[in-house]
Amino acid sequence: MIVLINVQKWHTICVVNRVRFWFCAILVLMNRLLQAETSPSASSEFPIQFREGLLWVEVAVPQSKVPLHFLVDTGASASVLNLNTAQRLGLKLGSKVSVTGVSATLTGNWPVKLSAKASGIELPGQFLALDLSKLSGACSRSVDGLVGADFFHDRVVEIDYVAQKLRVLNAVPCGADTNSIPLEVRRCGLRVPVQVNGGKRQWVRLDTGCATAFQWVTSKVRLEKCTSKLAVGLAELAIPQTMTGVRLGDHYLDTVPTGLHHNAIFPGEAGLLGNGLLASFGVVTIDAKSGHLLLGRSIVR
Repeated sequence: MIVLINVQKWHTICVVNRVRFWFCAILVLMNRLLQAETSPSASSEFPIQFREGLLWVEVAVPQSKVPLHFLVDTGASASVLNLNTAQRLGLKLGSKVSVTGVSATLTGNWPVKLSAKASGIELPGQFLALDLSKLSGACSRSVDGLVGADFFHDRVVEIDYVAQKLRVLNAVPCGADTNSIPLEVRRCGLRVPVQVNGGKRQWVRLDTGCATAFQWVTSKVRLEKCTSKLAVGLAELAIPQTMTGVRLGDHYLDTVPTGLHHNAIFPGEAGLLGNGLLASFGVVTIDAKSGHLLLGRSIVR
């Protein structure tokens, strides 16, 4: 009897412990699922250098033993390869195309096929070959290419200006304490709405290839569709400057250094929103999947 009772007690204890184990396991699993829903875990990332107001990244290609120097430029509708670099790598150039730039129309070659990676992350496989020699002359090093807006399409990408990392996220956190504003993904580029000096809402290009804070078209801009031309927004600007008040969603910045333009830089857009302003938020997340730009760090990892 005693043995039987002991066995029954041991059996009861085992059953209870098993129930407790599975209950705890379920709680842990539920907690992990909840964290997965609220945490923007990065599936991959690569280092960037934020200097000279621009975002630099090293890119590896099979044709070169040394990495190429690219800029992350959301203002370019397509990723770009410097024409000199394409020729040096022995790549086949595509047909000649007309390219819309800042205050200029350029001629490039499209497409140029190239397998390129940044820390193992695949970049778009087709590039626009364009002469970037003037841009290289304005920078401290040669510019081999641009990672354009086509890299951001159908992705959630976090640019961390503080840690100097670019992260491709699995998802945007649910209910995160961030300021989210609409992001319109167009064939010719990415644009967001702003209000300048208390005026009406205007659409401007989200342009990490713009080293300044803000470029504003003071005249009325017609709502136009994209043109058939590829667009590259990175350029060296020498134009009149002033201070403006800019509202981005719930954020209002009252002293934003602003370049003034009378004519539209790109069709249907009232200016450029550049790194000088975006970097003030520390971290920005470009959610092209759901059409949002999130300003500021969303959650502590």
